[in-house]
Amino acid sequence: MDEQNSQKFEFTGSSNYVLDDELAKIVNVSMALEMPLLLKGEPGTGKTMLAHAISEALGMNLIVLNVKSNMKLVDALYQYDTLTRLNDSRFGDSNRDVSNIEDYIKAGKIGQAFLAEERQVLLIDEIDKADTDFQDDMLDVLDQMEYDIIEIDKTIRAKFRPVIVITSNAKKDLSDPFLGRCNFHHIAFPEPDMMEKIIEVHFPTISKDLLDHTIKAFYRMRDIRGIEKKPATRELINWIRALKTDPDFKPKDLAKGDIPYLGVLFKKSPDYVIANNSVSRMRL
Repeated sequence: MDEQNSQKFEFTGSSNYVLDDELAKIVNVSMALEMPLLLKGEPGTGKTMLAHAISEALGMNLIVLNVKSNMKLVDALYQYDTLTRLNDSRFGDSNRDVSNIEDYIKAGKIGQAFLAEERQVLLIDEIDKADTDFQDDMLDVLDQMEYDIIEIDKTIRAKFRPVIVITSNAKKDLSDPFLGRCNFHHIAFPEPDMMEKIIEVHFPTISKDLLDHTIKAFYRMRDIRGIEKKPATRELINWIRALKTDPDFKPKDLAKGDIPYLGVLFKKSPDYVIANNSVSRMRL
């Protein structure tokens, strides 16, 4: 790997991502120590967006590995396209040399990060969906910064160590060895004062009246009992967009319990019913 890895980067946020001092510190420490950063928190707290923000702020390309429950580690490293090779050998209408297996090897997301000609940000999203073997074997590869392509007896070594961000929705416990090899940060759901800063980044000209009333109503909606999927920051942003397009909407109506566009905040039918009933009781 190149000495570029020793180059110092400092992340302080981006044009559309507001972060607190503690999160900024753990991001920068993780980059300095060249350790994966494991982020936990409920959906919508900005775990995935943090990787996008690091990529934007530091001018690095972002590669995203969306983990699936049935994914094998080799799929994240490379794929051997046996079907295309078989078709080429049958029909002979390709410029590829069917005797050269390497022509049919395609890099997976981790492989792409290793082969890149400059340092990348590698986001491994929702690692808790994978089984323990996948998690531990993946960190072995990321520690060693190399992997083998068995079909051609070739070792791929990373040209640059990527900035690695791993997210988990905490739906399943991660193994102790896995946790021990990462830096960890729990992103709590933003308090109202932090949420104000986030909203002002997305809506620089928002009025104080609209900002105050929407945030107060939003947190009331999150506190409704029985809700399975509480509305997150992205729902609040989309809700404000919807309210701003309605010429008849008045921010002060929210304080009276008139909460329009509940379908923007609640995406599951049972949650929508519960929220709608709660809002109806507020108006009484």
